[in-house]
Amino acid sequence: MADMAWIDAALVSARPQAVAALLRYFRDLDLAEEAFQDACLRALKNWPGNGPPRDPAAWLIMVGRNAAIDVTRRRAKQAPLPDEDQLSDLSDTEAEVVQKLDEADYRDDVLRLLFICCHPDLPQIQQIALALRIVSGLSVKQIARAFLVGESAMEQRITRAKGKVAGAGVPFEAPDAVERGERLAAVAAMIYLVFNEGYSAGSDNDERAAFCDEAIRLARLLLRMYPAEPEIMGLLALMLLQHSRIAARYDKAGNAILLEDQDRSQWKRAPMQEGLALIEKGMRLRRPGPYQIQAAIAGVHAHASVASETDWVEIEGLYRALEVHTPSPVVTLNRSVALSKTEGPEAALALIDPLADRLDGYFYFHGVRGSYLKELGRSKEAREAFNRAIALANTPSEAAHIRQHLDSLSAHK
Repeated sequence: MADMAWIDAALVSARPQAVAALLRYFRDLDLAEEAFQDACLRALKNWPGNGPPRDPAAWLIMVGRNAAIDVTRRRAKQAPLPDEDQLSDLSDTEAEVVQKLDEADYRDDVLRLLFICCHPDLPQIQQIALALRIVSGLSVKQIARAFLVGESAMEQRITRAKGKVAGAGVPFEAPDAVERGERLAAVAAMIYLVFNEGYSAGSDNDERAAFCDEAIRLARLLLRMYPAEPEIMGLLALMLLQHSRIAARYDKAGNAILLEDQDRSQWKRAPMQEGLALIEKGMRLRRPGPYQIQAAIAGVHAHASVASETDWVEIEGLYRALEVHTPSPVVTLNRSVALSKTEGPEAALALIDPLADRLDGYFYFHGVRGSYLKELGRSKEAREAFNRAIALANTPSEAAHIRQHLDSLSAHK
């Protein structure tokens, strides 16, 4: 008798490989999903009594493929099946199907599936929704709850995304080395977007917070496919280090707690150590990139047992390196925080003032600027900056945090 928890985990784990392979055979997202669900139902019926197969993904692909062929036959009624080269790029015997379901096929299939979700014609929100639906298998209801929209509205978004993908003539052939490198960057960015959807959700949205776990799972999957790629190590390390602080990020009332004020005993040590080990491994390959540098910054914070031990000089240097790789006003804004620790608020303010026009609609700019002005005793300007930040706050906890600054200014009138 197979353990049901193991079966459930095996089905979740096999989903990206199975759906991706079925998509390659039938070139129809809906049919691939339907075939996988049918195979899962048969697994739940057969595995508890007969025991799990040696390769669950291969079993699901083969059963799903047969189920989808039956569906195709029913839909076509008396019409002949499409030519074999249109139906599948494999031969027709089950033995050969299983033989070809090796790691190489899995890798290309999953990469292709993730790349489809990152289609450049899709808005980011549709990329994320499609990835969560197709790759992760979340229900439309779950995704809709996470994005605070109605189920029918999310269903429409996903349907539109599928339609756009289907109409775009997405190639199903295995990517070559150049394309693979380009796709890897897009897939990594999509995974980090999924993570940030959860990370920025605040303490009152468990549905979106679960995105962090899912993004980490996808990054682990990607790293298994590309075990020597330092930027994927950096991506996974960055998410592990950020997520390890989750229990300390909010107080009981749901208010955000700044990194320097967090109770570091609440930081989860296991993912933190894993993240630090990944950074070290990635850096040894001497191919630095934005994810590795951001992970290294998170790693410096992780090494400090108390906030006062933080090596701000090293962090400021890492942000300078990040500006070289990905110059942006947001990176400079983040560097200003380190600069304020090493050279004071006046130097930090001088660094970000030229960014005012470009970051005028950005919550963090006004919040950070307000804190520098407050330190310098420029209360009136600080109050104006904090009021502007509250107007741009994305979550109630962000607004509550800024109100604390305003309250402290009022207390020192």
